[in-house]
Amino acid sequence: MRLKPLAAILLTTALTTQLAACGTIFYPERRGQITGEIDSGVAILNAIGLLFYVIPGVIAFAVDFATGAIYLPDARYTLAPERLNDALDAQGQVDPLKLKAILKQDLNLDLPLEQARQINQPDHQQLASLGLPPRA
Repeated sequence: MRLKPLAAILLTTALTTQLAACGTIFYPERRGQITGEIDSGVAILNAIGLLFYVIPGVIAFAVDFATGAIYLPDARYTLAPERLNDALDAQGQVDPLKLKAILKQDLNLDLPLEQARQINQPDHQQLASLGLPPRA
């Protein structure tokens, strides 16, 4: 008699995980990628959802492709956020020359940042540019 509730909990957990999409759960830092090489591990985990029922598997693939979490990261342009902290001065402003040096050293990119300037916008303008309403 205890087997039915345990089986129901396991099935519910498995289906809920599949509805949320494996790549989005396991690799949230990958969201936002547009293209790349597909991660076979994430694709296989999403395909397991097709074994349970067709709908959870299709939803898992759709979510992972829509968010970009199914793609492997492109290591050529990956930089740790902690490394970018070296480009900040004492007031918290970005020093373009330090940023240029970091990008040249770590990514071998030579970007013209000498004349770059930081654009500060109030939060409500950033939200409006994304089509999001401000919340209090």
